[in-house]
Amino acid sequence: MRLKRISKAVAAGAALGLMLSACAPADEGGEAGQGGGETAQVESIATTVGPNEFISYNGFTPETYSTYNSAIVDRLKVGFSYFDGEGVLQPNTDLGSYEMVSEDPMVIEYTINDNAAWSDGTPITVADVVMAWGVQNAEMTNADGDPLFNSVSQDMGTDVPEGPQGEPDGKTFTVEFAAPNPDWQLLTWLLDPAHVVAEQAGISTEDLVTAIREGDAEALAPVAEFWNTGWNTNPGELPEESMVPVSGPYKLKSWEPGQSVTLEANEEYYGEAMAPQNDELVFRFVAPDAMVQALENGDVNVIEPQATVDTLDQLEGIGDAVNVHQYDTLIWEHLDFNFGEGSVFADNLELREAFAMCVPRQQIVENLIQPLNPEAQVMNLREYFPFQDEYSEVEEYAYDGRYDEADVEGAKEILEANDAVGTEVRIGYSAPNPRRTDEVAMIKSSCDEAGFVIEDAGNADFFEPGGTQERGDYEVALFAWAGSGQIVSGENIYATDNPQNYGQYSNEEVDALWEEVRTSVDPEVHMEAKKDIEKILWDDLFGIPLFAHPGVGASSASIENVQGTPTQNGIVWNAYEWNRAE
Repeated sequence: MRLKRISKAVAAGAALGLMLSACAPADEGGEAGQGGGETAQVESIATTVGPNEFISYNGFTPETYSTYNSAIVDRLKVGFSYFDGEGVLQPNTDLGSYEMVSEDPMVIEYTINDNAAWSDGTPITVADVVMAWGVQNAEMTNADGDPLFNSVSQDMGTDVPEGPQGEPDGKTFTVEFAAPNPDWQLLTWLLDPAHVVAEQAGISTEDLVTAIREGDAEALAPVAEFWNTGWNTNPGELPEESMVPVSGPYKLKSWEPGQSVTLEANEEYYGEAMAPQNDELVFRFVAPDAMVQALENGDVNVIEPQATVDTLDQLEGIGDAVNVHQYDTLIWEHLDFNFGEGSVFADNLELREAFAMCVPRQQIVENLIQPLNPEAQVMNLREYFPFQDEYSEVEEYAYDGRYDEADVEGAKEILEANDAVGTEVRIGYSAPNPRRTDEVAMIKSSCDEAGFVIEDAGNADFFEPGGTQERGDYEVALFAWAGSGQIVSGENIYATDNPQNYGQYSNEEVDALWEEVRTSVDPEVHMEAKKDIEKILWDDLFGIPLFAHPGVGASSASIENVQGTPTQNGIVWNAYEWNRAE
């Protein structure tokens, strides 16, 4: 799994179902500074993304790449682009600029702003970019042929074989792609401070750059050892400040284990667009079912709980003390079949069709989603969302409406004809998750009537290493993907043997179509190929789309500039803009 780039489509259910700890109230705000006997009021704003502890300043390994850890790390570091509140990709002019200078071959030129620097005063340079390329390069291997760097992204070596070209201490570099890459603006060319990594490995920054460019495994061994684990933390123990300089608007300040991590404004931040409008951000560890109460109590100021009817009712019941934010998201719910050896659905399209016929998709949306978003509809695609412009055209081409309404009698006829009445179907998901429990209950009521025997197989270890999903102990998986705007992210999910193709689906035509998407920058090519992909996935019944998640957030009425986003970045995406009304 670590040998391929991991799609930025995140299994949202992996995180949302495991939030069990409770909120611990703490004072919000504080005072700082004692010059002349006076104190200055610190503007502190508290938020929460869940109960999970901070893991690492390095949020780019499989063990640390989570929505919880990223919420903190992404406030510390910046890249050359970001998604805004509408989910539109924007260049980060604080850091620099970029432009395509050649289409064939594809060559991109980047310029880092002259004043862009790490918070310890070290300039951000091409050395940092080479470091980012190196850690994402599976071609950097040890004596056993395994990648030296334990990164969630491993394809930089094949995408850009020669690496970034430019003087290590310079501010301009170019990258030449081996083939056109439609997601080139999303690639990560700035991660961690090369000078810190070099120092911890006992070499100079110049030698670090040389070792990466030459693929010197021996010289890179201590570099990889530090990068892989050197920033990992124990609860309550932050690294020395000199080890964690930041490129973004905030830096780490304190950590109270089991309670919160506090970030403070980076007084050395070089940019204007993302310059922090508050002094501190406090990330409290709060379970979803305690978030509304924590907001009402004033323990936190901004939340993004799981969107349920009960949650919305609770928020609206607080009254004018809070602002409720509702928005579309790129998170979508789905049922995926297990095509692995031994699964009843693996080689039986008719049984998959029978199951799809009895799933009450319309009822699920009407009962669970429309009370939150009256305009919500059953989702019939995977690569496009109902609120996006392309949706209608692709849907008309790819899906004929055969599963719009539950057809229990039709499903029963298929089961009887295949002597399959009584087929047991375990629906696995990450529990506890009340909404998914309700979804499974509705499916059971309908599909049991058709002749299936539905088992609610939700459990807490569903997404854990060695857990239910990894073992394949299910017939149907119920979870959500959180999209990121990547054009090619679906390849990891639907193409043969890719790391997020958990159900082991395989279709050579789908594989070839993804190759077309991946090697073109033409939107028309992407559109036409994805039309065919969507149609084949319906014809094969890879799985069953259900609905796009409605987004619900809330903030104290005194906090300005809080805005949801459809992307996986969450409501904290623009935390640097939050401030208290005068």
